[in-house]
Amino acid sequence: MARYFDVHPENPQPRTISQITAMLRGGGLIAYPTDSCYALGAQVGNRDALDRIRTIRDLDPKHHFTLVCRDFAQLGQFVQLDNDVFRSLKAVTPGSYTFILPATKEVPRRLLHPKKKTVGVRIPDNKVVQAILADLDEPILSSTLLLPGQEEALTEGWEIKERLDHVLDGVVDSGHCGPDPTTVVDFSSGVAEVVRHGTGDASRFE
Repeated sequence: MARYFDVHPENPQPRTISQITAMLRGGGLIAYPTDSCYALGAQVGNRDALDRIRTIRDLDPKHHFTLVCRDFAQLGQFVQLDNDVFRSLKAVTPGSYTFILPATKEVPRRLLHPKKKTVGVRIPDNKVVQAILADLDEPILSSTLLLPGQEEALTEGWEIKERLDHVLDGVVDSGHCGPDPTTVVDFSSGVAEVVRHGTGDASRFE
């Protein structure tokens, strides 16, 4: 049974945030709200949680996982950024974008795209997520909570707990969270390519 965390969206309670990060450090898999839609989250090195995410979402081996980062200092440890790409990311970050970039050696191999050696990264504009990241002091391994056969993500914490109670360890609820995922921009070739249209304005990358 998943533990339910009720978190204030503007002023996240430190004690509750500490309980969430303790669950992540202990190997837990959570559902949590972002500035786009709900996501599944775990520690970066959690192999069991990675397999559980693949099962829940029925993902193929080429799926890009995302490292949700607190800031650019953290993001820069895990992906390679030249000056032009950095400026492009900086203009819209934090925000509802995921960027696919060449990974550094800090990223576990099992998180990488098998051929491209790339990984997704993002810095969300959400106070609850930022509070979790600050307390955890490392990125969250993440994937959009989009269930097989569905076109939109679930939007309410109570509904997620009801639907996925048996496969998650925790559900973080800070109120309604929209159904649309992030806009995904692939910079792995050095040139922006929009591969998914979502909540972030894609026009600047097209």
